Amino acid sequence: MEALDRNAPIYIAGHSGMVGSAIQRLLQKEGFTQIIVRTSKELDLRNEAATKSFFEETKPTNVVLAAAKVGGIMANANNPATFLMDNLSIQNNVMKAALNQGVRRLLFLGSSCVYPKLAPQPIKEEYLLTGPLEVTNENYAIAKIAGLMQVKAIRKQYGLPWISAMPTNLYGPNDNYDPENSHVLAAFIKRFHDAKVNHLPSVTCWGTGTPRREFLHVDDLARACLLLLDTYDDDVALNVGVGEDISIKELADLVAKVVDYTGKIEWDSSKPDGTPRKLLDISKLKALKFSTEIELIIGIQNSHTQFRLESQPKVLSER
Repeated sequence: MEALDRNAPIYIAGHSGMVGSAIQRLLQKEGFTQIIVRTSKELDLRNEAATKSFFEETKPTNVVLAAAKVGGIMANANNPATFLMDNLSIQNNVMKAALNQGVRRLLFLGSSCVYPKLAPQPIKEEYLLTGPLEVTNENYAIAKIAGLMQVKAIRKQYGLPWISAMPTNLYGPNDNYDPENSHVLAAFIKRFHDAKVNHLPSVTCWGTGTPRREFLHVDDLARACLLLLDTYDDDVALNVGVGEDISIKELADLVAKVVDYTGKIEWDSSKPDGTPRKLLDISKLKALKFSTEIELIIGIQNSHTQFRLESQPKVLSER
């Protein structure tokens, strides 16, 4: 593959989210001169006609499809139809419009939740579709699997060098800290921060704390995405992770330490744990000479600092 033309128009779908904003920051830093973005209020990607018109108007050469309806266990469990239908609509509309417009290069971002719940560890790319999914987010996972298959089908039928990547659990700037919709690391940062501020004697966390997860800083993901866009051309949806994991209990202890919360941590085992373990095999990514730069402890410290600053009451200046 030839590296992307830094002067060609590139559309980042979902630029206001955690992933899309990280990719936008990196592309700006790397000298891309025609970055196209639209907020969800300006362009509803679930609307096929609006998406088609947008592509006809802007004519992007390249696309990063980072837009998605996302959330944690509770959000997925309470809104299964929304997660399935919204994500299918977004993916289908963007890819159909990109295909009609002749987009040369497209990167679709899937998710590690597409793998079977009990997949062998670490999870290799070829384990996709080899077993049942985790029930707490199967509708989101099915939508993402459909996106992966759509990219693969377009490559086969039209010969376009479109690619997919499957990131592990992400965190970093512009993360979602909403208690109903956030993922585990962001939820812990908010929960322990609030407990410290309010002098709570204990914090209750979901599940048993035994599941193991890996956590990738979103800025490292952005670097991997640009590397793939510049160099990768295969129908295998590539894993993007760090290659090591941590138990949820260890994560809670680590976040509590960063936040300086000294109360008791309790576990509500009546709540679901999700997949027992989810560690990606990243040997194919490492073969492309990629390595992460941001250690977990440093990333959590930075995320907490940002959260603390953003959560402070806004003080109006006196006239």
